[in-house]
Amino acid sequence: MNYEQTRRTVLEAIQEAVEMKLINGTSGNIAMRTPENPNIVCITPSGIPYTGMKPEDIAVVEMLDDGTNKWIEGNYKPSSEVPMHCAVMRARKDVNATVHTHSMYATICAMGENPQLVPITPPQCEFTPVGIVSFTMPGSNDVADKVRDTLGESGRVCLIKNHGMFSCGKNMKAAMHATVYTEEMAQTTVIAKTLGTYEPMPEEAVKAMQALIAADQAV
Repeated sequence: MNYEQTRRTVLEAIQEAVEMKLINGTSGNIAMRTPENPNIVCITPSGIPYTGMKPEDIAVVEMLDDGTNKWIEGNYKPSSEVPMHCAVMRARKDVNATVHTHSMYATICAMGENPQLVPITPPQCEFTPVGIVSFTMPGSNDVADKVRDTLGESGRVCLIKNHGMFSCGKNMKAAMHATVYTEEMAQTTVIAKTLGTYEPMPEEAVKAMQALIAADQAV
């Protein structure tokens, strides 16, 4: 089996996401660039339950020079969100792993006329600002382009209206951390607003925390 380690990493990540209830059923998808070839991406398959999945079930896709993506290996066809994952990896050479979930609180926080998600606790500062993407049909090139453009050159996370969250990182650990802490940020926001106790971190504190994180001095 080709790209075995990368496929195992993707499989472990999707099963962790299911266990953490970031993903339900067959929704959501995770992808990772292979170290052997930066144009090869391993991604979860379409419509297949993640419980009991094997590494060889993870699909392998090649990002071609003409901008298209070709399924080259795997027992099942790749996720319909291949365009979104690959669009971000094409634009961002620093990104090697991407995570898309339909997590509940992140989805809620993308609703409304002027949605905004800001840090409640210091660890969440690393993943802001969190961009908001307007609803576009899932699996389309339109949503792929909007997610890519919203993340820009350095964004880690964006929320997609009526859809979910998209996170990225230099490796799978970083991408999963972005997913976990953004959902935590969304959950604490929803609960605090419901209780009438919403109090996000001051903007100056967020900037100071981000500077510490950038200098690798955060506790």
